[in-house]
Amino acid sequence: MPTITLNIRFFPHHPQLLRQLGEEYIRVVNELTEQMEHQKSFPKLTTKHVNANLPSAVLNQAIRDARSVFKKMKKTGKRPILKKRVYFVNNQNYSIGKDIIAFPIMQNGAVEKTKFRAMITERDQKFLANAKLGLMRIVEKSGKWYAQVSIDVPVSEKDNEKVMGVDLGLKVPAVAVTSTGKTRFFGNGRMNKYIRRNYQEQRKKLGKLKKLSAIRKLNNKEHRVMTDINHKISRQIVNLAIQEEVSVIKLERLTNIRQTARTSRKNEKHLHTWSFYQLSKFIEYKAKLAGISVVYVNPKYTSQLCPQCGAKNKAKDRQYRCQDCGYTTHRDRVGALNIMSVPVMDGVA
Repeated sequence: MPTITLNIRFFPHHPQLLRQLGEEYIRVVNELTEQMEHQKSFPKLTTKHVNANLPSAVLNQAIRDARSVFKKMKKTGKRPILKKRVYFVNNQNYSIGKDIIAFPIMQNGAVEKTKFRAMITERDQKFLANAKLGLMRIVEKSGKWYAQVSIDVPVSEKDNEKVMGVDLGLKVPAVAVTSTGKTRFFGNGRMNKYIRRNYQEQRKKLGKLKKLSAIRKLNNKEHRVMTDINHKISRQIVNLAIQEEVSVIKLERLTNIRQTARTSRKNEKHLHTWSFYQLSKFIEYKAKLAGISVVYVNPKYTSQLCPQCGAKNKAKDRQYRCQDCGYTTHRDRVGALNIMSVPVMDGVA
């Protein structure tokens, strides 16, 4: 079952109290990991061993988080220090109604499961009706409070064998080809580069004026704009897959995207900031909700092999022409065709 996160906005009666609880939560996690760093081990702990102004259910979750951080610390050799306020509640200790959420908080030394008015959309209600609830994370963003709820959504798998191959690139963000014969180009690479170049020029001007706060705000705005573009492209791709009754989407394995992607010195800075990974994950996430499987294939030579005869050729500009059989098409369509045809065995290509 795919796991998704719902962002539910709610309205606390006393925001400062939640801020204090969030600070207490990260204090506990940081102090426990610091202690265990010196001890070189993480012994079994219960709420009796930890002094904190948190409900026992929340404190238990903080101990589990500290243990998880400690395990990562052993692998990396560096102890991360939490700084942003956060408050986690497991699925046994919160509830969600039509327009309320309720979870335990500590107030005046007593634990009370408190109800908060919430904005829960019809879409979220549909997900919540059939989903298995997971961890809930309470966060504050720009003065607004959100309950981020992790849920497992049941989907019905498609049983046909129609396939879609998707090629990701710079000039054309995505090209999809289906085994039913459909080809679609998604996004506008030139527009994306213009947007990024515009933000880059603004950052340079602000940098000369040493306006660091304004630069951070600009970075956040650029991230939101590009994320929105990726969301729209991924939705269009999955909608095409649903329309063509596709059961499997094949994407490029992006491990070495910077080495394998077609680029030039002119495009290199855009490649290193382009969110290939984010787009592929958005496609995977939306596809799984629609009951469509996603597999990743090796992109090696997918832009060079002729889909018709298998000969290797290098495309000139945006046109691909096979020197052996004369096959001609758009170069990015070649990549999508070859990705679609890569055989998959046991989920590995």
